[in-house]
Amino acid sequence: MIHSLFLINNAGDLFLEKHWKSVISRSVCDYFFEAREKAVEPDNVPPVIRTPHHYLINIYREKIFFVSVIQTEVPPLFVIEFLHRVAETFQDYFGECSETTIKDNVVIVYELLEEMLDNGFPLATESNILKELIRPPTILRSMVNTITGSSNVGETLPTGQLSTIPWRRAGVKYTNNEAYFDVVEEIDAILDKSGTTVFAEIQGVIEACVKLSGMPDLSLSFMNPRLLDDVSFHPCVRYKRWESERVISFIPPDGNFQLMSYHISAQNLVAIPVYVKQNISFFETGSSGRMDITVGPKQTMGKTVECLVVTVHMPKVVLSANLNATQGTYNYDPVTKILVWDIGKLNPQKLPNLKGSLSLQSGAPKPEENPSLNIDLKIQQLAISGLKVNRLDMYGEKYKPFKGVKYVTKAGKFQVRT
Repeated sequence: MIHSLFLINNAGDLFLEKHWKSVISRSVCDYFFEAREKAVEPDNVPPVIRTPHHYLINIYREKIFFVSVIQTEVPPLFVIEFLHRVAETFQDYFGECSETTIKDNVVIVYELLEEMLDNGFPLATESNILKELIRPPTILRSMVNTITGSSNVGETLPTGQLSTIPWRRAGVKYTNNEAYFDVVEEIDAILDKSGTTVFAEIQGVIEACVKLSGMPDLSLSFMNPRLLDDVSFHPCVRYKRWESERVISFIPPDGNFQLMSYHISAQNLVAIPVYVKQNISFFETGSSGRMDITVGPKQTMGKTVECLVVTVHMPKVVLSANLNATQGTYNYDPVTKILVWDIGKLNPQKLPNLKGSLSLQSGAPKPEENPSLNIDLKIQQLAISGLKVNRLDMYGEKYKPFKGVKYVTKAGKFQVRT
């Protein structure tokens, strides 16, 4: 199935490769580099790239491209899901999935990749099984391994590998029993010049951190489960119970995991949290232009909009920007032609405004199109779809766990046309 895996950073440097079958030359990545050059943004690189003898299937995570090489017909989503699982495993083991941490822990990375794929086919991808096979790095363990020459590889087969519940190890014990759930929603939206919604949808995930002793059986119910029209569950969820009762019933993995993901595409259910009033114009005579942008809260249910950033990809003829921001700071890069306005927390009483002039190349024709605005934001304690957890019940164990639910809304691909 998967022959090779290449990790490539944003600068185009190939810093790690792993081969499970025959060794495939690095030159196969030239097709990927061509596609990367054509795509303006890293996120716009096609996930499947066809070459004369191979298919390159890739994902972009944490400023790293995970590029897998396939020689036979394989469902692309199957490979994409595995690549995401690899990135999440690195995150779980090292605290972050970055080029630096991967290089610092290169031995453990190769050990993990060796266990996760067997002859190119996925084998052990559950975090708790991998942690019994290959112990996560600690400073003390690294010192002991350096002195004694031993490795992080476990000596016994994980107990969960042979059970009917492979995602949970046996004999788990905690002093404090707790279960936390994070409902994280991302809004993908396109707004036209007048502020009308052209396209809007919500991508949501429920991240769980469960630290419970024994073998608990959990049931999670929602106040309005009918909102969810396209769901994908962790293998631990009993799907028939969800189909009949709209209740998530599961024996949880130990530690951090993604319980489910969902997709809401009905535009009448997608609330747009901010509005943007903008006017960007380039003059026919004279090498100049004007810009005026104001951002305000719209449907935030009384919550504060935080980490608000407006990004504008300017036309190539724009040399500089002389602007005045009433809130936050702005930065224009004349090389990449990207204007970034970092607003921070949105104050509804005094709306932030960015206004000023743009300098263009003398003699250059007026830009044919106005640039679009990309919005980034975060709202704490709000699921923009209105999804709410009703209750969490536990069966099979007698203790009372501590339970908590947190809601976060973020901007995904949020674009305003000008």
